[in-house]
Amino acid sequence: MRSEILKNQRAESRLRIGQIQRRVLVLLYAGLALSLARNPRTGFKILKLAHKEWQKINKYNLQEAIRKLYQSKLIKYKQNNDGTITLVLNEKGKKLALRYNLDNIKINKPERWDNLWRIVSFDIPEYYKKGRDALSSKLKQLGFYPMQKSVFILPYDCKKEIDFITEIFGLRPFVRLIIAKETDIDLDLKNKFKL
Repeated sequence: MRSEILKNQRAESRLRIGQIQRRVLVLLYAGLALSLARNPRTGFKILKLAHKEWQKINKYNLQEAIRKLYQSKLIKYKQNNDGTITLVLNEKGKKLALRYNLDNIKINKPERWDNLWRIVSFDIPEYYKKGRDALSSKLKQLGFYPMQKSVFILPYDCKKEIDFITEIFGLRPFVRLIIAKETDIDLDLKNKFKL
């Protein structure tokens, strides 16, 4: 398992993915269709920008991004009966799209606090150090308060987000989410989170 993760990290670090290519991967992952035609001389030609998210990308830049993603073997295409083409993410493309989706993840703050603390605790082996550091950094970025090096706390529901993050980093077996009614430092935490 460890060698597979290291191999994937090396392969991903060799890939040069631009901002528009990232956006294309994430939009395809979200299931937003794009109608294309295949031209032997010019490659893919965009027929219709069906969704408004696609319209935010310059048409030429979008075609270039699709071409590069296809050459990088992150996407493949399926020929439809009507002559159009459907772009499909392969497994490598899906993993990369998930990773880029991670950059946009946020935890919603409810209007009223439910009086529960969410504690993320982890014991990650040294050979997953990069993943451990990335997890700590992401938790801080999301507003978690570090109680210790491997224990973070937040007063808002975050189960889906933690599941997603641990899946992306491949750390699910090492991370626990605890929901607690009180801690011995409740007053300090309430002040910290302005509750």
